[in-house]
Amino acid sequence: MQPEPLEKPARLRHAHIVTPLPLTSNYVSCNLRLVMTYAERAFDALGDPTRRLVFTRLRNGARSVGEIAEGMDVSRPAVSQHLKVLKDARLVVDVAEGTRRLYSVDPRGIEELRRWLDRFWDKALAAFKEAAEKEASKERK
Repeated sequence: MQPEPLEKPARLRHAHIVTPLPLTSNYVSCNLRLVMTYAERAFDALGDPTRRLVFTRLRNGARSVGEIAEGMDVSRPAVSQHLKVLKDARLVVDVAEGTRRLYSVDPRGIEELRRWLDRFWDKALAAFKEAAEKEASKERK
């Protein structure tokens, strides 16, 4: 006996109507690994030496693209592209001031990195504590 053909989901039958997919635990767990966290994006963004320099130039406050690019070996348009990557990683925000944009460090992105690092260090410190306690108990015996 031939299986009946499956009916296409509504979101495929009617291209103009988008039906959201149900957020079941199965759907989420299968697709969660495809989602890059903002902390991962931030680390990837800071992996480029030019972007790190751009980011470092913002630590003392807001600056324009021209001010950031001053003295660098890259063009202003290249600095703008690096700022876009940093902005997408939530490390930088921009504000319009007249005809120019001022860029500054986004504290929310820094906080996300701090939380990620805290989780990393919490695990490392817990492992260190466990190892130290095992060693201390050996010495007491």
